[in-house]
Amino acid sequence: MAAILIVEDENGISKFLKQGLEEEGFGVTIAADGQQGLYLARSNTYDIILLDWMLPKMPGIEVCTRLRETDKTTPIIFVTAKDTIMETIAGLRAGANDYIKKPFSFEELLERIRVQLRKQEAPPADLRLGPILIRKATHQVFNGGQEVFLTQKEFALLEYLVANKGAVCTRNRIIEDVWNIHFAYDTGVIDVFINSIRKKLNLKKEEDCIRTIRGIGYIANDISV
Repeated sequence: MAAILIVEDENGISKFLKQGLEEEGFGVTIAADGQQGLYLARSNTYDIILLDWMLPKMPGIEVCTRLRETDKTTPIIFVTAKDTIMETIAGLRAGANDYIKKPFSFEELLERIRVQLRKQEAPPADLRLGPILIRKATHQVFNGGQEVFLTQKEFALLEYLVANKGAVCTRNRIIEDVWNIHFAYDTGVIDVFINSIRKKLNLKKEEDCIRTIRGIGYIANDISV
């Protein structure tokens, strides 16, 4: 039975989620503020954390940041009314795995939870893109033998492009498959993360192994070592 921590200060929402998730066979714990949520997440093992952004005592984004600083890799799904592109980027850079905006359907949230659980069950395998090595088991990236430190979402995006090496990944497919967002959304957030990945990998323009297909998306291709 998968264990879920809900960090939500609105009693009606947390009760609704608890009842629905328990009916689906999940074990559910509730924290009503950020400090309690952080304490429980650090002290116990959960399979998923559902985290509100606007919380008493400590905002959700700080809870997320502090958890990632302690190497906690539990998947975090922000459940929040905040949905501007900059807020979404901030949440993902803090280490969130997914983002669902209020109001939402329980069925959509349930599917997002299942997606995160399936990712944990998938057998890890190394991926290569020219001199770039992706170690899925340890969430490490190396370029020419030198380790490159990416955020969780940067890692997920690079992994997705390399796993689909040689094929054009459209912006809509990326936003659905990497961000798990299945509604009309500004895909400009992808550009921010691609630029950050290129900078961290120190990719030169003339040998960029992640090419922009203008107006469509991106494609990853091998380059010479």
